[in-house]
Amino acid sequence: MQNDPAQSTAAQIDAERAARQDLAAAYRMIDRFFPTTDGIYNHLSLRVPGEPRQFLIKRHALLYREVTASNLVRVDMDADLDESSGVNRPGFVLHSGVLRARPDVACVFHMHGATGIAMSAHGGGLRMISQAAIRFYKRIGYHPFEGVTDNPDERERLAAALGDNHALFLRNHGIVVVGSSVRETFERTRDLMTACESQLMLEAATDNIVEVPDAICESTVRQLELHDRGRGKADWPAWRRLMDEVAPGYAE
Repeated sequence: MQNDPAQSTAAQIDAERAARQDLAAAYRMIDRFFPTTDGIYNHLSLRVPGEPRQFLIKRHALLYREVTASNLVRVDMDADLDESSGVNRPGFVLHSGVLRARPDVACVFHMHGATGIAMSAHGGGLRMISQAAIRFYKRIGYHPFEGVTDNPDERERLAAALGDNHALFLRNHGIVVVGSSVRETFERTRDLMTACESQLMLEAATDNIVEVPDAICESTVRQLELHDRGRGKADWPAWRRLMDEVAPGYAE
């Protein structure tokens, strides 16, 4: 029996609508919980379901709190885009570079929050001194600062620095977090921000810091990944319910 093209098209439309709503919700959540994002700059992106070379990203001129499911821009990651297309060029370069290099990644968050910038310039890197940090045990990369990310040639170096990791510190710049879904990327971002803030607070307060041994980090990171595949999935509908209450326009 052949597939009905009309049914396939309807399913694709529904899948993209759901994806747009998830991504728009994430923009609103980042605006609510991490309001130090850089005005209209910084971006969250999401691969279009069924269209692996296309992704969704916010319009250049919009604040995070103005993003809705319908005003997200759908772009071709193999194009060479700038603000004339409605999207920020550095944002396009960074997100297209990550998504092109990592077919396992559906979603990318990039942020310039003060905590992330501070840790990106930390010569010692992220230390295993909190449960939140352990989520990134042997799963975080570092990329040297090259200036504003608007040169397509930098995409390969960004991708190499990220490797198979969950997150990337852009030295002196900010953070990049990736995941297989909006939910996974959001939770990793929350944990990374908690880990960075905890480390900076502790190091400012004392030199007597307890680090988690490697063996415990190894077992704990596996526990966290099992959690994400199981009971952790219940948190995304809860976050969506919160956005339905405090920012209902995001889903339009």
